[in-house]
Amino acid sequence: MCGIVAASSRRDISQILLSGLQALEYRGYDSAGLALINDQQLLRHRTEGKVSALVDLCRQQPLHGGCGIAHTRWATHGPPTTVNAHPHVVADHLAIVHNGIIENYAELREQTQGCEFASQTDTEVVAWLIAQRMDQGMGLLEALQQTLPELHGAYSLALVSSREPDVVVGARRGSPLVLGIGFDENFLASDSYALLPVTNRFVYLEEGESACLTAGSWQVFDVAGQPVERAPKTSSLSLASTDRGKYRHFMQKEIFEQPEAVARTLEGRLSSTGLVPGLLGLETGELLAKVQQVHIIACGTSYHAGLIARYQIEQQAGIPCAAEVASEYRYRQPVVPPGTLFIAISQSGETADTLAALKQAQQAGYLASIAVCNVPESSLVRAADFSLMTRAGPEIGVASTKAFTTQLTGLQLILLALLEARNGSTELRTELTRQLHELPQLIQQALMLDSQITDLAEKFTEKHHALFLGRGTHYPVAMEGALKLKEISYIHAEAYPAGELKHGPLALVDADMPVIAVAPNDQLLGKLQSNLEEVRARGGDLLVMADHHISQSLAGQATVVEVETGGNGLAPIVLSIPLQLLAYHVAVLKGTDVDQPRNLAKSVTVE
Repeated sequence: MCGIVAASSRRDISQILLSGLQALEYRGYDSAGLALINDQQLLRHRTEGKVSALVDLCRQQPLHGGCGIAHTRWATHGPPTTVNAHPHVVADHLAIVHNGIIENYAELREQTQGCEFASQTDTEVVAWLIAQRMDQGMGLLEALQQTLPELHGAYSLALVSSREPDVVVGARRGSPLVLGIGFDENFLASDSYALLPVTNRFVYLEEGESACLTAGSWQVFDVAGQPVERAPKTSSLSLASTDRGKYRHFMQKEIFEQPEAVARTLEGRLSSTGLVPGLLGLETGELLAKVQQVHIIACGTSYHAGLIARYQIEQQAGIPCAAEVASEYRYRQPVVPPGTLFIAISQSGETADTLAALKQAQQAGYLASIAVCNVPESSLVRAADFSLMTRAGPEIGVASTKAFTTQLTGLQLILLALLEARNGSTELRTELTRQLHELPQLIQQALMLDSQITDLAEKFTEKHHALFLGRGTHYPVAMEGALKLKEISYIHAEAYPAGELKHGPLALVDADMPVIAVAPNDQLLGKLQSNLEEVRARGGDLLVMADHHISQSLAGQATVVEVETGGNGLAPIVLSIPLQLLAYHVAVLKGTDVDQPRNLAKSVTVE
């Protein structure tokens, strides 16, 4: 959940490191720092707060060098102070940056007698262990590799030492690290986005691997420290994909990118009559025909996508389906009936709990595993048996938007694949295919509600609580709407199944409690209307996102936003759009940091 950039070059890299941190700030913005080696001297700057503070410091007190490391932090051990900011420097020559958590750091500190610790972090002890080995005569790489087996937990590490002034070393376990290949310069980073200004050729480190690079060379090593041969991959990402362009915030840009993002999810996978063969691989048709049950595992927004898929897989494919939060799944003993398909969903593919759940599932006798993910080179995609890439493009805003809608679209494709493999209703498959072809245009129409939602957002600026309601497939949509509002506006928001109102939440309803309901045109509409009457009878302030076919019937009960949903299969996707817009505009009016909300970071790579 932090950002790492490192480089060894024949030119000054200070601005490369700073721009890389700015590209990675969505991963953490509590503090930032960089360390450079210049004429065999180790130089360092650190600041509290965002990368902009570090940029200002470097402008006032420039540092230069051709070899160095940099970091933007999301605090785990120790508060976000300058003294706890990375890089940490020990023994006057060694600097380290670290993403992840060293779980046994307290025990390791006992092995470093006589060392003076300047911070409260778990990272500093790793640097001291390596420094002690270097004092015994080891080189930087060997000292790192000898230390790695002692570390319990998740990490990606990068280190430099003024004793080896052109060398950068790194390692990863449970947290991503990528090597960027340049001309007379090479790089390490926790995300390839950070390196796009300087290279588009990357080598992705696998679990347990380490790396050593100089300006003119690079090498990857396996867990045993043996060299690994691996060809660089050329990325198709561009700098434009990580730029805000005309938009005020990345979240706003990503909301409005959803028609194109969903179209990319569908591209080449959907014909006029159904799926193009080979969605998950040509060999998967026979495997999917054996599926008797589905388990879906995810976290946060991805979990909400999984809950929606659970309803649809059971209702339309007739297959029992369970969806569970990955952090809960991994600490219980799940029963895995024969023929159970495991689906793991993650935007980044590096979510720690989801990766751990997949690893556990691979020992539990599942039929197969499928990753639904946005990052082709991610750990989740590499570990799963099969994958479906959402093709959403880079998502920088911490509050996920286009990742959610593309995940739901991808899960619709998996539903179609299950129906085809099991010879499901041709009529149903044809209708689902027709709806999916219309989806990008329906999302575009929903985005035209932006000005209406902007006006409605003003009602929330002085509110401290909000209640979201939905039934059936749209209860998870309400959950996602509540999550978006609380994430970026800091309004306390909760979601409930509308039928649960009388079992507690109704006690909270009064004129100061906005109640937002999601109303598709489905068989539960009558039940939902009764629930809305319960709210209105208590003086609740009702806002309903409603399918356009039923909006008039609700007009007397509430403020209604009319949405063309295109049918029940797509309604959860399309009705999510006005909820995203509502959260965004409320946050803007309240003056919060939309893209970098407090206490949160984009990619949760620690437990």
